Amino acid sequence: PASVPWLEPDIVDHLESVKGLGASGVVVCPIGFVSDHLEVIWDLDTEARERAGELGLGFARAVSVGADARFAELVVELVREQIEGVSVRGLSGLPVVGCSVNGRACVPGCDSTGHVPTAQASNTN
Repeated sequence: PASVPWLEPDIVDHLESVKGLGASGVVVCPIGFVSDHLEVIWDLDTEARERAGELGLGFARAVSVGADARFAELVVELVREQIEGVSVRGLSGLPVVGCSVNGRACVPGCDSTGHVPTAQASNTN
């Protein structure tokens, strides 16, 4: 709703800060969105690209995942881990970020301290 302020800084305003820091160009990635849509195309591909040009900044935008089958497979795999108990696939030896409940990954409703809210405790064992 219009009454809720948008996240700051606005990318167009931030480009001015980046230029002030001496950058010669930017690579923009719409990390909050998985597909191109009106907001991404207008805010990034139109307004931000135009402002970067005015400031003399090189501009490139990373593609969003959109309908890439690999992304869809990732989502399915993550859902299966949660609802079917499929083993979690590790891609590196780095630790998984987040808390753990009885050695298991976070669950919906977890308060991030390793404790599960009472209403959900019976659903996580």
